[in-house]
Amino acid sequence: MTGPGNELFMTILARLEQWKQQSKISPEQHAHLAGLSRGEPFSLFLELNVLLYAGVLAFVAGLGWTVSTWSEQLGVVLVLTVLSTILAACFWYCFSRAPAWSPAETPAPNPIFDYVLYLGSLVWSVELVYVEKRFNVLSGRLDFPLLATAVLFFFLAYRFDNRFVLSLGLSSLAGWFGLTISRWSGSQDAAYRQYALLYCLLVGVGGAILQRRGLKPHFFGTYLNIVANVLFWALLSGVFNREGYGLWFLALFIACAASLAWGLRRRQFVFVAYAAVYGYVGVSSMFLRGVSDETAVLGYFVVTGVAMLVLIVQIGRRFGRPA
Repeated sequence: MTGPGNELFMTILARLEQWKQQSKISPEQHAHLAGLSRGEPFSLFLELNVLLYAGVLAFVAGLGWTVSTWSEQLGVVLVLTVLSTILAACFWYCFSRAPAWSPAETPAPNPIFDYVLYLGSLVWSVELVYVEKRFNVLSGRLDFPLLATAVLFFFLAYRFDNRFVLSLGLSSLAGWFGLTISRWSGSQDAAYRQYALLYCLLVGVGGAILQRRGLKPHFFGTYLNIVANVLFWALLSGVFNREGYGLWFLALFIACAASLAWGLRRRQFVFVAYAAVYGYVGVSSMFLRGVSDETAVLGYFVVTGVAMLVLIVQIGRRFGRPA
């Protein structure tokens, strides 16, 4: 039986096949779009996963704001009791329900396991900050707590196979190195960049060794993403210097080339995007150095920004969904 609906369906399938042959869409995109046109169900796992993690993060942010704003009215005992109870409940739940440890990728035992682990990790951070601010037991020196927190998060990430907690561990380790966001804009000295480069070297080499040893090899992508961003920020801080920026720009060019080559070889679009975006910022800094005309600067960013956005979109279409 034929009809307008069936003719439209066949037209859509024919057009999708044509786009696939012209390399305008990837085979994965073709299969996904063809399935949608047939009315087949599709997975929202990734979107729901991101929303749930964002929900946990929002809850902890609200908890931290409540502790910071109302701690005097609530009292130290109540605040510590609530935070410690949440922390103990989360960790008890994870340790009591976790499967046996394996160096390979291990699925969560149930749908809420990873979110409970992430919640407990964040609550640990909130309680640690509260204790230090309330009692000042370390006289403002958080070096040891940051290192201890990094070790704890690394243990939890590898024990329960959670890349979000691994990211928390890498961030805590960066804080132990002194790499905080507030210092990027106010302390662009050579020593600070050296710490950032040392951090990238240690984390990158450590991640590679763990991968080759077969210890959660799927974590290697998380190590690379963190290292890439810290490295590019460190190199850009050197490019923004008024003097001695030439060598840093050369290093930025080499890093962008390496990121581009890695992304193309591994078909990981995010590293191609890193090369494009950070390279664009560095080139713009060199090109506009000494330019004081606001109209010229605005026109430059309008034209080149649109061109860069179109380029990234086109590259993304060629890649399809990242591997």
